[in-house]
Amino acid sequence: MNPRERRAARHQPPTPEAEAGPRPRRRKAPITVEQVIDTALAVIAAEGYEALTMRRLAGALDTGPASLYAHVVNKADLDELLIGRLCAQLALPEPDPAAWREQIRSVCTQLRDQYLAYPGISRAALAMAPTDLDTLRVSEGMLAILLAGGVPPQAAAWATDALLLYVAAHCLEASIARQRAAHDDTIWVHDRNELLRRLTALPAETFPHTTRHAAELTAGESHDRFDFTLTLIIDGLTHR
Repeated sequence: MNPRERRAARHQPPTPEAEAGPRPRRRKAPITVEQVIDTALAVIAAEGYEALTMRRLAGALDTGPASLYAHVVNKADLDELLIGRLCAQLALPEPDPAAWREQIRSVCTQLRDQYLAYPGISRAALAMAPTDLDTLRVSEGMLAILLAGGVPPQAAAWATDALLLYVAAHCLEASIARQRAAHDDTIWVHDRNELLRRLTALPAETFPHTTRHAAELTAGESHDRFDFTLTLIIDGLTHR
């Protein structure tokens, strides 16, 4: 099966033959798709998603860029494989109407932690067509949880999309902030006291609310804000 056929297969319902497991290979390939994914994730963990190019990946695999195309169609195909790998590692609970809020929060938190372990990788998830079977497994699980909690189908569908989008955007912002913080001239962005000083030093007549509530504006860690936003979305669904 060539890379295009493999990619198409990931977007199709599994066949009985596929569910029975892959057929044994007649010969061992020098590089496997799993090795490509493992190596790409290692590059991202060490250097960030922006460093991952087909040439950089080929170098890490000690091969030429052209040889990668025997395993992946293109960079978009690689992105699907990477996000699919992370999604496959999420533990999806059996939907429980009495615990659906905690369950949906757990799935989002697991995905957040996966993304944060590979700086910038959530960029690959943005605007990705949700038809890859591994990513569909996660959206299916989230939809099942919300429906079990009594959320109407349309609201549950859009909420699933909104939650996945928020998790990806939150993690991408965090990775960009860390990258910028590596430069001395922007380190103050991560220094709450310095940011607080700058906000309170603004002219109060022009920025009355910012200066008065600078402490609130700069309060909390990244995960505090993440939990706050999840709660807003979940509570909104409850009120509907």
